Amino acid sequence: MTTDGSRQGLTYGLLLFEGAEELDFAGPWEIFTASSMTREGADTAVLIAATDGPVRCNKGMRVLPDHTIDDHPDLDVLLVPGGNGRVQAGKDPAITGWLAATAPKARWVTSVCTGSLLLHDAGLLNGRRAATHWAAEDELDAREDVTLVRGERFVVDGNVVTSQGVSAGIDMALWLVGRLHGVDHARGVQKYVQYFPEPPYAG
Repeated sequence: MTTDGSRQGLTYGLLLFEGAEELDFAGPWEIFTASSMTREGADTAVLIAATDGPVRCNKGMRVLPDHTIDDHPDLDVLLVPGGNGRVQAGKDPAITGWLAATAPKARWVTSVCTGSLLLHDAGLLNGRRAATHWAAEDELDAREDVTLVRGERFVVDGNVVTSQGVSAGIDMALWLVGRLHGVDHARGVQKYVQYFPEPPYAG
């Protein structure tokens, strides 16, 4: 499988905002950082927010960002989480403007859960197919210039990858690591984090 980042270090940038869903970014963060560890620290994952103060997430976790939207390294991968705070974030021109300016410079633009709606707010899903959390599918479907895809854990459209709710972000992140560094590497990361889900209440 052809990869586009196996010989050099990559920078993953994960957006934070008030009310962001914790696992939406923490799940992919675990995959990206585990991938870096198995590559002798070659890659970097950073948390980015509008300001440098602590961000209170959807379930109450407080997280301190590494950088602000005005001061961060160039990003190879941009990840946008969902959460109840995405509505207000989508109305914040500082955030949507940053997304609109930053996404074209990244190799990959990704979202988890209702983060796809925030991507749409920034004009980044125009003409694309996209997934989102099941509870927000009708909302995304009602929007213009985007085609909702139901029933797929994540959807790849060009260099934009959108995923369904919460845990689907882990699947998406593993796929992306495989795309960047090869399937064998991604399988090693999957084994390292023991991601072989067997939910007790399947279905």
